Amino acid sequence: MEFWDKKNECMLRDEIEQIQLERLQATLNRVYKNVRHYKKIFREIDFIPEDLKSLEEFKKLPFITRQDLRENYPYGMFAVPLREIVRLHAPALTLDNPLVMGFTVNDLNNWGQLIARNLTAVGVAREDVVQVSLIPGKLIGPFGMQLGTELVGASAIPMSVGRLKSQIKIMRDFRATIFVSTPSFALEVVRSMDASGIDAMDLSLKCGVFGSEPWGENTRAEIESKLRITATDTYSLTEVFGPGVAWECSGKNGLHISEDHFLPEIVDPVTLEPLPAGVEGELVLTTLTKEAFPLIRFRTGDKARIDYSACACGRTHCRISRIFSRCDGIIVLKGTSIMPENIGRILSDINGEAPNYQLVVEQADGQDQLTVQVEISDKIFFDEMKKQRRFIEDLHKAISGFLGWEVKIKLVEPGTFDPKKQVVDKRSFE
Repeated sequence: MEFWDKKNECMLRDEIEQIQLERLQATLNRVYKNVRHYKKIFREIDFIPEDLKSLEEFKKLPFITRQDLRENYPYGMFAVPLREIVRLHAPALTLDNPLVMGFTVNDLNNWGQLIARNLTAVGVAREDVVQVSLIPGKLIGPFGMQLGTELVGASAIPMSVGRLKSQIKIMRDFRATIFVSTPSFALEVVRSMDASGIDAMDLSLKCGVFGSEPWGENTRAEIESKLRITATDTYSLTEVFGPGVAWECSGKNGLHISEDHFLPEIVDPVTLEPLPAGVEGELVLTTLTKEAFPLIRFRTGDKARIDYSACACGRTHCRISRIFSRCDGIIVLKGTSIMPENIGRILSDINGEAPNYQLVVEQADGQDQLTVQVEISDKIFFDEMKKQRRFIEDLHKAISGFLGWEVKIKLVEPGTFDPKKQVVDKRSFE
């Protein structure tokens, strides 16, 4: 079993907790001094960083959410001066202020180290060629994957997505051995290969790293059998690093979190009370080494279980279960996080007011599909088919353009769905 940083990846539990406490104390001091939002919420509970003597005491600190980040747009959550920021990302898909992430030189170095751990754990080495098929800008993952690939010493091919024939040609001609993408795009590549009569034996692939959207064992089995590779999951969290937060080793028994960089918790999403290991709840993360954009008890919205038992690979850091659902109403598909209220605002802009609508997510041939069901009303010209068609076309163009991929629009009779239930996710992952 190969390790990128065996000393730190195989620390004893008491060593992990000691380094977490030290780094947490340093991070709390930095945000208390430099971030107005943290100073305010710490003072509200009469807390100063010097009060923290144990990891247990840390649990009395308040949580933060994406709304807190948006309200401090653009630089209000930065803990260092702008002159120390060497990279900015604002990839979140929203009609409001985007989430702005900043990185110092050390942040980027740490990100590269975390991706190197991920890649090494699944067998990537200097002789490998890594094809990164992710959308730069929309996702920050491509940048981290390139950092980690180059750190390992492998060759990186930044490819974005689309142009399937070109993707496959480059994959074959450049003898790519590692494929990094979303699982849905990997399936598009598989379909294109089938249609073109290209056999996976013509390729040099041995491994795939897939993330940015939920995917289950059936999808894994199809990707592995059609591409003749080992497919592993990686957990991306845009507000932190993108990929590199947690990842599967070759054992595929949960996703390792680098606890020397992150302090994970699982809480009840309603009561916010801590939950024990093995119980599913909302994943909460605190960054321990981020300089520019530290997050303290950040509610991710992702549902997971945490596991502190030993992993066969020898790594001692905890693992989280694969993430298939959320507790905050956000839908994740095609590498995109969708807030239903943004769809409602697009409807309102086109229609003058937001009609009742429902977002239905389904899978067809392994691909996620979003259908926006809109309840017919007098405003949508039910008796005027020409205007109704124009409304559907305008809505399709606006929502598809906003998301960056095609959606379906369906007008339905009143009473077809419960308007209080804005999202219906029919996907099955386990």
